[in-house]
Amino acid sequence: MSSFESTVPEELGDPAVRASTASEPEGRAGVERANARRPEGLSTIALSTPAGAPRRRAERENAVPEPGAVTIVVPTFNESANIRELLRRITESVPSRLPCEVVFVDDSTDDTPEVISREAQDCPFPVTVLHREEAVGGLGGAVVEGLKAASSDWIVVMDGDLQHPPSLIPELVASGERSAAGLVVASRYIKGGSREGLAGGYRVAVSRGATWLTKTLFPRRLRGISDPMSGFFAIRRSAVTADILQPLGYKILLELAVRSRPRQVTEVPFVFQDRFAGESKSTAQEGFRFLRHLVGLRTASPVARMVVFGLIGATGFLPNLLGLYALTAAGMHYVPAEILANQLGVAWNFLLIEHLLFRERRRHRTWWDRVGRFGLLANADLVLRIPLIALFVGHFGMGALSATALALVMTFVLRFVGTEALVYLPRRSSEAAGGSRTARRAA
Repeated sequence: MSSFESTVPEELGDPAVRASTASEPEGRAGVERANARRPEGLSTIALSTPAGAPRRRAERENAVPEPGAVTIVVPTFNESANIRELLRRITESVPSRLPCEVVFVDDSTDDTPEVISREAQDCPFPVTVLHREEAVGGLGGAVVEGLKAASSDWIVVMDGDLQHPPSLIPELVASGERSAAGLVVASRYIKGGSREGLAGGYRVAVSRGATWLTKTLFPRRLRGISDPMSGFFAIRRSAVTADILQPLGYKILLELAVRSRPRQVTEVPFVFQDRFAGESKSTAQEGFRFLRHLVGLRTASPVARMVVFGLIGATGFLPNLLGLYALTAAGMHYVPAEILANQLGVAWNFLLIEHLLFRERRRHRTWWDRVGRFGLLANADLVLRIPLIALFVGHFGMGALSATALALVMTFVLRFVGTEALVYLPRRSSEAAGGSRTARRAA
């Protein structure tokens, strides 16, 4: 038996460091050194692994990944009943055809990590468990953690419920090598593929509707990808950088394709299988997460964000007018009534912008700080607009309507820029919060 220290590279594309040790005390010392290098909240635990595992292990800081090898990343949440069968099928299908390792990224509240550690003892390849105390980013966030931990040229992402057949893993990698593709998608919607494992007409309709919606919103980025909702794909480690990914929920392929699409993409047909054990994790909450994720991806560019910012601002007229009507009907003078009603529109706009436009930037300031800054900017817009209209009419001789329209455009642009720069722009000292995790090395 020998012990191995498992560390996670700082960003995708950097080779993972695997330092071989001769004894358990040396292994523990290596873990302590690794933990000292890890950011706060991350820790490493070394477990024993059977000698003679076939994968070549890197022994230097600048080790080069083994050509043709694959890291299989499996995000799990309470999948203990599927682990044994999953590892058995991987053992039957993969190591005889190409070197491999398996990285489980686990958000479970049951005994899934313990089951993985136990079942991995008989595997002829390395198995790593990364347990996250906080499921930041949902399943997509778990996959990103697995991508960072990968040490091979190729990374295959698949679910832990056996709806994605492990027997297809060698073909995904082989197809990528033959076509020099950076991304290989296992598709249910090309010839030879099938979605028969989807339970019921409702899930089929949701899947097809989500596919249509994403391809409509991102026609260029998703060109050549028939199944952007697939959770089963292979990607070259050099084809993506983890820093630019902002996953939310379970559609990590969509995130990768939109933010970091490789130039060459190919597809392999697959039959979506029935779940081996347990229950589906798809919920209405995940559906809302998916819609929020779509909005975030679609508004990634400044121009798109400005357009959505304007559309959200336009919806604020409704609560503003309703508030003005209610207050004046109650006998309040129209001037203070308009000032108060304007605050309803401001609050409405803030809530929509918080959840739809700048969701990923909320952590950089407290809620009270953000709402205070946003309110000041919105009311400053109202104060600035009147002098601008007077200037355009009195100094430049413009008509009242054209002067008002120009003032609205100018203050809108200023408010958008101010909102980005003063409310949601990340502060230099801010660091992205990450979930705590424990890495366990087995087999």
